[in-house]
Amino acid sequence: MTTILIVDDEEGIRSQLTLAMEDLYQIITAATPDEALAQAREQRPQVILLDIALSPYSGSQEGLEILPQLLEIDPRVKVIMVTGNDERQNALTAVGAGAFDFYVKPINLDELKVIVKRAVYLRKLEIENGEMASALKQHKSFPNIIGTSSKMQKVFKIVETVAPTPYTVLISGESGTGKELIAKAIHGRSDRADKPFITINCGAIPETLLESELFGHEKGAFTDAVAQKVGRFELADKGTLFLDEIGELSLALQVKLLRFLQDRIIERVGGKTVIPLDVRVIAATNRSLVVEVETKRFREDLYYRLSVIALDLPPLREREDDVIVIANFLLNLYGNENAKTNLSFNPSALQRIRSYDWPGNIRELENRIKRAVILSGSHRLTPEDLGFERTSGTEQKSLLQVREEAESSHIRAALARNNWNVSKAARDLGTSRTTLYDLLEKYKIIKDK
Repeated sequence: MTTILIVDDEEGIRSQLTLAMEDLYQIITAATPDEALAQAREQRPQVILLDIALSPYSGSQEGLEILPQLLEIDPRVKVIMVTGNDERQNALTAVGAGAFDFYVKPINLDELKVIVKRAVYLRKLEIENGEMASALKQHKSFPNIIGTSSKMQKVFKIVETVAPTPYTVLISGESGTGKELIAKAIHGRSDRADKPFITINCGAIPETLLESELFGHEKGAFTDAVAQKVGRFELADKGTLFLDEIGELSLALQVKLLRFLQDRIIERVGGKTVIPLDVRVIAATNRSLVVEVETKRFREDLYYRLSVIALDLPPLREREDDVIVIANFLLNLYGNENAKTNLSFNPSALQRIRSYDWPGNIRELENRIKRAVILSGSHRLTPEDLGFERTSGTEQKSLLQVREEAESSHIRAALARNNWNVSKAARDLGTSRTTLYDLLEKYKIIKDK
């Protein structure tokens, strides 16, 4: 049962609050700062109702003064400051120093119960998410990958299955979903784990230079080739080569890549010597290569060579409550890096994190939280700290509903065009059968009888 500490010098208030809440929580009380600190150390309450002026006639603000000590005992404790009208500014100061909320006397029990209930819920949520993030961080199989949702558990199972094999893997997913992390996880669980893991972003290097970067060149192969250069394929020998944004490869380079996948040999630019290599290739794309094949921008034979094992990473908006777990993990990570402890999200921030569509996925979430930690002067981050404009949760939810309705309608139209053949509809939509089946289940789409 949740333990609540009531700290007030007036016995009548302590008794009133105890009677009002003892059916719901375990109640302990204290009348002085010393008693409050002792109870906090011994009983570890989850919520503290703290009178801001424990000795009102002395003019002191003892409740405000012991707030930092209470938070030091348990940084996650939710402290609700109870104050009079003339102490409102001090209460705001307390919130800025880490208090969860404040309540102005005279006490309305129904209103106070709502604040307490919200504090208890948030405390429970933070602890659960903190434990999950900590456990996932220590998961040896998937370091630095957090995912408790059913879709991510499916991804982890596929990774564990394919990692020990020599097969090529094609990872598809929107930008920012963590494709490189998954590639590293596959490499890390393979028998090549102690060999090189070499990466190259095919979309970040000009086409004129990309061939040399991949395959290397001989001295004198072109004007600036003043010395022999070893390419990424050779650097990855006996290990893994991760080709990010594979859809950006020109058709000419696709031919050279296809030759390697078929024969396991390369030739440097300007060279005549065939070089045999033992390299496992993992490719990634945020495009639909099926669509690229249909529009003749990507070779069909290369697509099938790359997609021996196809793995689709779900966007963050489809990963259930992973977003909250990841957000709390990142908040702790960047808080520690910037010597800021006892950071948390206020309820409005948590609601926006949960309801936002996250078009940039985990990368966007990480950037928003990092910026908020650095720039915010408060212990409790708000939606504005995260770069969200002031808007109601209802408006945000309706935007999400519009998107989901459009997606559902688009899927139904594709199914109708393809006579409800899921494989053909998936190709039409530029996605995989697995992803489409997940969407059919999500939107409860069934064929009309």
